[in-house]
Amino acid sequence: MEHDNQNFIQRQVLRASFASIAGNGVLSVAKLVVGFISGSFAVVSDGIDSASDVAISIVIAITAKIIGRSPNTKYAYGYAKAESIATKILSMVIFFAGAQMLLSAIENLFSDSPREMPGIIAIYVTVASIICKLLLSLYQTAVGRKTGSSMLIANGINMRNDVIISLSVLAGLFFSFILHMPILDCVTALLVSCYIIRSSFKIFMDSNVELMDGVKDTSVYRKIFDAIDKVKGIRNPHRVRSRSIGGKYMITLDVEANGNMTLSQAHTLANQIEQNIRQSIPEVYDIVVHIEPFGTHPEDVFGVEEKTHRNN
Repeated sequence: MEHDNQNFIQRQVLRASFASIAGNGVLSVAKLVVGFISGSFAVVSDGIDSASDVAISIVIAITAKIIGRSPNTKYAYGYAKAESIATKILSMVIFFAGAQMLLSAIENLFSDSPREMPGIIAIYVTVASIICKLLLSLYQTAVGRKTGSSMLIANGINMRNDVIISLSVLAGLFFSFILHMPILDCVTALLVSCYIIRSSFKIFMDSNVELMDGVKDTSVYRKIFDAIDKVKGIRNPHRVRSRSIGGKYMITLDVEANGNMTLSQAHTLANQIEQNIRQSIPEVYDIVVHIEPFGTHPEDVFGVEEKTHRNN
């Protein structure tokens, strides 16, 4: 059943990725061709951004295949963290695309060559791009939420940002025509490139959290402690650790209980803790519960204690 569900998710992610590749591929070619023909550097820059989206979707499709592999002796936790590695690669692709746009925009801005007004066709292709990008963004986000794929959700957000970029390009073209100042087209391209570089840094830093075995939402610890408090006979949760694996939580924790209870009783308590946590946090990869006799736990050198967490 779990294997069938994993295959379904993989098919959905791949389908969304191929739709993104096709859509962004057409938009990229259209914007690059129209940008060169019309003389709009901002539209050319927007076309380069769409080309980077094609590369992003290709990486997502490849990563979806990798994530679907079963755990083995080398990767006992599976391949879910390939998503974080892919996100790192995507951030670098976005950065280099933005940096290239920035250098070209600066060069064009300070060029002594005579500037010509962009052709009206540049506005038409930009409007079409806004509509197509918005539809792709909604589709990617919807499939991402349905499958729990953080990659697709991030790609949907990235395409939503592309809508903002295209709107800024449209505004630059509009004011260029109204004010008869073709230099505004270069200024728009410069601002767009800075926005893209900023986005790449944000994506890069966000991906560090999972690779550093951290969690983005630290309120997960509050949910863990609340779930443990509901189990009678358990005290002093400590060395609680949570890390992300493919958007899910790997949780490890220690608790204290009566040292005279039977192994079967201790096992029942551990199961109750696990069930409570899973009810409170649906996105759980695995949970490991270690039960110790009252007052025997060693000094904590890592992890989170309930007392410390409450104080924070």
